[in-house]
Amino acid sequence: MRAVTWQGKQDVRVEDVPDPRIEEPTDAIVRMTTTNICGSDLHLYEPLAAFMTPGDIIGHEPMGIVEAVGGDTGDLRVGDRVAIPFQISCGHCWMCSAGLYTQCETTQVREQGTGAALFGYTKLYGQVPGAQAEYLRVPQAQFTHIKLPEGPPDDRFAYLSDILPTAWQAVEYADVPDGGTLVVLGLGPVGDFACRIGAFKGYRVIGVDLVPERLKRVGDRGIEVLDLTEHGDDLGDVIRDLTDGRGPDAVVDAVGMEAHGSPATKAVQKAAGLLPRFIAAPIQEVAGVDRLGALYSAIDIVRRGGTISLSGVYGGAADPIPMLTLFDKQIQLRMGQCNVKRWVDEIMPLLSDDDPLGVDDFATHRLPLEQAPEAYKAFQEKRDGHIKIQLKPHG
Repeated sequence: MRAVTWQGKQDVRVEDVPDPRIEEPTDAIVRMTTTNICGSDLHLYEPLAAFMTPGDIIGHEPMGIVEAVGGDTGDLRVGDRVAIPFQISCGHCWMCSAGLYTQCETTQVREQGTGAALFGYTKLYGQVPGAQAEYLRVPQAQFTHIKLPEGPPDDRFAYLSDILPTAWQAVEYADVPDGGTLVVLGLGPVGDFACRIGAFKGYRVIGVDLVPERLKRVGDRGIEVLDLTEHGDDLGDVIRDLTDGRGPDAVVDAVGMEAHGSPATKAVQKAAGLLPRFIAAPIQEVAGVDRLGALYSAIDIVRRGGTISLSGVYGGAADPIPMLTLFDKQIQLRMGQCNVKRWVDEIMPLLSDDDPLGVDDFATHRLPLEQAPEAYKAFQEKRDGHIKIQLKPHG
């Protein structure tokens, strides 16, 4: 089959790889009909390259049709239309019973000290072959799937595997009071959806970004936006002026390690990327490698007693955090990979023909799988309006 493989820093290629097969009774094979490029896939391009191996199949936002099942996959059947959550979880361990599917005790990658295994996302999370391919092997398929109705186009459900539940969790974790104000930093796909969800829930939402196309997409939905290029030095003051001088009730940081921040930490990322992998990985894992501009902004912006919800990916184990300010402002901080299936029952009613969240036209590009290398480059460079890219493995 054809699949998108990681070959090195800023080097992904579409290659022939062996077809996946049933290996365990709980496995299923799914034929991909839509598989997206996620913003966190760009972390594999550069910051997390030390944890990749040439030939790794990447991607973790799949949906498709079940082609084969093992003997212990519950009610999953050949022919079912499904979305596949990006984390692999069993559904019956203690963590899964608590709704913490990203901490599944059956698939935790204990040798790395991390949570549940993820599709296509570095050796830190199990080095499981990913979904930007014609076919995907799904371990723990008895639980790691979301059954979908027939009829509506893929766009209706293409974001259930990751970014839509991730944005939903980000807003839930933000704990905005009724009629409160939510600021969203970063208007990529997750931040965009977080703005839409916040507005749907009746909050006042202010979105912040520096990419004109992203600002326009959110602004066109009637949501307030602020251009970071105009307010980079006084963003906190501007937002406080808009919120009775105290700041918003909550801030969602949907940027993560890609924030435009410290040149020094960016230099650490780049320098580590030049080292041999066995040397670079420990440096990346232990050092404070993140550019923390968005997090620092969130801490400044949020009102005293407010909440910061982190949905952007961070990767450093020794990042400098201003604990005095967090403590003094009595800020609540919530974060983590999204527990996808925890939120599906709340989201599914919104994926109706009324389409209140605008999923049907959310994608900016729908491309053949073979064009993935060019799409990655354009997405990373934030050019030509590449905001959300769907790949179509079968035409």
